[in-house]
Amino acid sequence: MQESKNIAIIGSGLVGSLLAIYLKKRGHRVTVFDRRQDVRIVEFSGRSINLAMSNRGWNALKKAGIDREIRKLALPLDKRAMHLNDQPLYFQKYGKDGEAIYSISRGILNRRMIDLAEEAGAVFRFEEKVWDIELSEAKIYTGETEKGEWLEYQFDHVFGADGAFSRVRHKMQRQSRFNYSQEFIDVGYKELTIPANENGTHKLDNASFHIWPRGEFMLIAMPNLNGSFTCTLFLPFEGEVSFENLKTEKQAEDFFSKYFPDIKDDISDLTRDFFRHPTSAMVTIKCFPWTYEDKIALVGDAAHAIVPFYGQGMNAGFEDISVLDDLMEKYEDDWNMIFQEYQVLRKPDGDAIAELSFRNFIEMSQKTASPEFLLRKKIEKHFSEKYPKKWIPLYSRVTFSDKSYAEALAIGDRQRAIMDQVMKLENLEIEWDSAGVENLILNLLKEKLRNYSSS
Repeated sequence: MQESKNIAIIGSGLVGSLLAIYLKKRGHRVTVFDRRQDVRIVEFSGRSINLAMSNRGWNALKKAGIDREIRKLALPLDKRAMHLNDQPLYFQKYGKDGEAIYSISRGILNRRMIDLAEEAGAVFRFEEKVWDIELSEAKIYTGETEKGEWLEYQFDHVFGADGAFSRVRHKMQRQSRFNYSQEFIDVGYKELTIPANENGTHKLDNASFHIWPRGEFMLIAMPNLNGSFTCTLFLPFEGEVSFENLKTEKQAEDFFSKYFPDIKDDISDLTRDFFRHPTSAMVTIKCFPWTYEDKIALVGDAAHAIVPFYGQGMNAGFEDISVLDDLMEKYEDDWNMIFQEYQVLRKPDGDAIAELSFRNFIEMSQKTASPEFLLRKKIEKHFSEKYPKKWIPLYSRVTFSDKSYAEALAIGDRQRAIMDQVMKLENLEIEWDSAGVENLILNLLKEKLRNYSSS
């Protein structure tokens, strides 16, 4: 059992709230600071992307004893629903029977997580802005303005769970030999809504993640418990088809009529919300180290912000907390070892899921509608069902497994190289499930395994 410590968490989001629950279970005193208002008393701002809870997230919640409470807020999605202009709707299963991701509203989940953390005994201090941190002493300074009077708080440890533009990380960046990079993609996003039918039912299939892939851009929709769908339009900031060129209500109407005619009339207050809701940016942030001595540690987006196209940002952050808890169990009061091993274990996974997330935007927006892509996935699915121990698809490794992201990326790259060779075969559309294709994959797997073992 660890000695009780006085611990601060900066950030009351999903990862910070879960960390508070874990730390309270280990007997620590926990204070959570957030510069924002309490999300339980404010209206949602129209800049959220619905979350996709998968195995890693559920495992962390189960370990904290709150998974049953959170499942009440979620809807299982076992497939993609692909909406192509002038073609019938079709579905792509995510994994094996029983495997699903879960759609959940970020705002609703955050409210419940804060409730659960408070019930566990954590103290939340909202609208208290952290302006500075004394890293070596785990002191934080808060106040109404950066140049006004500050309050000083002394803690044993401080966790930065304050997101992609973390104040804690900003102070750590002033150290010598602190590596940091941020990369914005040229695509932004805007939230829209499909309301429920008058009887409260969903207008679209509520067991599917809906995608309208359109090459350089796309629309997605995820169901909510109240019968509505949260839609997110991903569109370049500049260019021929872009947010920059949608300046009037008529331009927005014409855009949706051309590219999303099947759903345009179902989107609530389309033109009003299009211009009322903000256009948000997406960034990948990498840094190292994630800790300072035995005093400070970064978790979640503060350490490894990623673009949302694999639905793993929250899951990766929750997994951070589960790994930290394992290390607390292993090293007890040796916080130096806890922090050092945490960052060594998690940094490769943070980098790997960042790469996978960026790649998945290309797949979702440009490839999912391609006949070649669909054939490729059909071959992979057929082979993996016949040889489940030899071939687990990359998506399943990331989403329905707790193996490391770094391992998933490495194996996925080897599988991609194999499928690149398979896709060059003649008459593949006819012979995709033949013994010849199967034997080629088996032989290439053996070859890749030999090369990997000898490297």
